[in-house]
Amino acid sequence: MTTTSANSGRARPRAAGEGGARRRGKGSPALASERREHLVRLAADLFAEKGFQATTVRNIADEAGILSGSLYHHFDSKESIVDEILTGFFDEIMAAYRAEIDAGRDPRETIAGLVRIAFNSLEPHRAAITVMQNDWNYLQGMDRFAYLTKSEDEVEKMWVETIAAGQEQGLFREDLDPHLTYRMIRDTIWVAVRWFKPGGRLDSQSLGEHYIKVMFDGINTH
Repeated sequence: MTTTSANSGRARPRAAGEGGARRRGKGSPALASERREHLVRLAADLFAEKGFQATTVRNIADEAGILSGSLYHHFDSKESIVDEILTGFFDEIMAAYRAEIDAGRDPRETIAGLVRIAFNSLEPHRAAITVMQNDWNYLQGMDRFAYLTKSEDEVEKMWVETIAAGQEQGLFREDLDPHLTYRMIRDTIWVAVRWFKPGGRLDSQSLGEHYIKVMFDGINTH
C-alpha cells in the first residue's frame, strides 16, 4: 500500500507497522486495556506478597513505574483492583464447579473433580486466594463485596449437596456432617497457597492427586 507525500506528490511505500501504530495509538482502547491488565497483575502480586490492607496505591504505582495519579486513570481505588481479581476468580472457579457437577458422575468422582479444580486454581489465582485467606473479614464489611458471601454460600451448597448424595448412595460415611466436612476440605486446600511453590517438587495437579488419596484412603494401612 502507498501514501502520497504532501511535498512531492509522489507515492511512497508505507512503513511497516505504520497503520498498526495509528490503530494502537497512545490513547487506543486496546492499549488502555493492556495497561489495565498489567496493573492488575502487578497489584495481584503485591497483594499476595504484602497483603491487601498493607499494600498502598503508591506501592502499586511504584511497582508499575508510574505516578499514583496515573493509576487513578484506570482504577478509582485499590478496592476496585482487588474487586476485579476476586470477581475473576469466583467467576472461573464457579463455572468449573458447575461443569463438574453437571457432568453427572457419581458423588465420589465428582468430589475428586472438585478437589482437582480447587488445587489447579492455586497457581493462577494465588492472589485472590491469599486475599480471601487474609482479608475476608475486612472485605466483608464493605457493601461492594457483598457478593463474596453469596458466592461462597453457592459454592458450599454445591459441595454439601454432593457429599450428602454420596452418603445417601452409601459412598460416604453417614456419621459425618456434610457442612463441616466441606469446610475442612475447603480450608485445607486453600491454606496450601501459603506453602505451595510453583515449579517445586510437586505441581498443583500432583498435589491434588495426593490430597485425593489421603482424603479417600487415609494414612492407615488396610
